[in-house]
Order: sequence, then C-alpha cells, then structure tokens
Amino acid sequence: MSEKSEIFEITYRDYISRIAGMNLKQRADRLGASFTGNSLLIPFYGNSYRVSEAGVFDGDGNRANFAVSVVLCRYILQCPEQVPLNGQWVTYREFKDAGPLVGYFTANTHKTIENAFGGNPAALESAGKPLSGVPYAENPTCDLSLLFTMLPRIPVLLGFNDRDDEFPAQCTILFRESAEAYLDMESLSIAGTYLAGYLIKV
Repeated sequence: MSEKSEIFEITYRDYISRIAGMNLKQRADRLGASFTGNSLLIPFYGNSYRVSEAGVFDGDGNRANFAVSVVLCRYILQCPEQVPLNGQWVTYREFKDAGPLVGYFTANTHKTIENAFGGNPAALESAGKPLSGVPYAENPTCDLSLLFTMLPRIPVLLGFNDRDDEFPAQCTILFRESAEAYLDMESLSIAGTYLAGYLIKV
C-alpha cells in the first residue's frame, strides 16, 4: 500500500469508527436519508450507498471509492441539529471557508466542463441524465441549466453558456447557502469535482 493510500485508509477508518458510535436512525430524517437495519441509505447524485459501522458500500455491495466515502461520512458526521433553510443560490467562492480551495474547485469543475462541452451543450445535457440531472427552467440567463441532487439536502445547479464568436464557453456551479451546514468546504469541493469528472467520462 502506498503512503497516500495508507493515509486514505486511516482517514476512512477514523470516520467509520466515529459513525459507529452514533445513533444513525436519529439522523436519518435530518439528512433526508433512509434507515434500514443498522444502516443509512443515502443517494449521491442518484446512486444509492449504504453507510454503517461496517463501512460505505455501493448498491452492488462493493466498497465505495475514497472520494464518495469521505463525502458521505462527512455528511453524516456534520449532520445539523435542525434542518436549515435552503437560502439563496451561491457560488462556491461565496462560502466563508472556501478561500483556499476556490482555485482548485474552479479549475476542476468550471474549466473542466467548459473545455469538454464548449460547442456541444447537447452532449452536456445527455451526460447529466445518468446522474438524474434535469433541466431547470428558472435560470433563463443560461443556454442550459441542469439541476442535480448531490445529496438529499444538497441540490446543485449547473449553468452553461456555450461559446460564440465573442466569448468562450462559461460554466457556473451553484449551491444553496444551506450546503455548508452539511459539508465542510473540502468535502463540498470533492463532490463538485466528482460531478465534473463523471460528466466528462460519459
């Protein structure tokens, strides 16, 4: 096992050990998750994962990759005492603790999507369907707007304007203000880059 993999494993086991001491059933409603047996069932971009003291597993029973595991574990660990109001749509940089990660987030989400789908917004719309991305008519300023459900309490709005003779393609990713009540900024960044990575692989 490489040093990086070993660090990941230590982090993963720490999260799971902390989850093992929690009453997951009490957190289910606040998270918008389902509770069955001793596990929480949480959809992540429409794909269901099972989280318990045994670990994080996908719908086929395979251990989830590290990025997904981190996001789901942090979602459970940071569960607020009360469901917050959604608030306004905001960019990642508008969250108070996002500063150090803004450059990384922009390069690995906005820029990635702009480079991959500039000149072909129809391909972007098609790529979003497996992740349950649906058109969002309330954002008329964009050529294409897709609404995703990252996690049950965290919607993500992707806006895309295609390139033309004067301007390059432009992508924006928005979250509700309440997202920071459920995830730290590193986990929110991971989840955003996961979306971009998935879209360009479809």
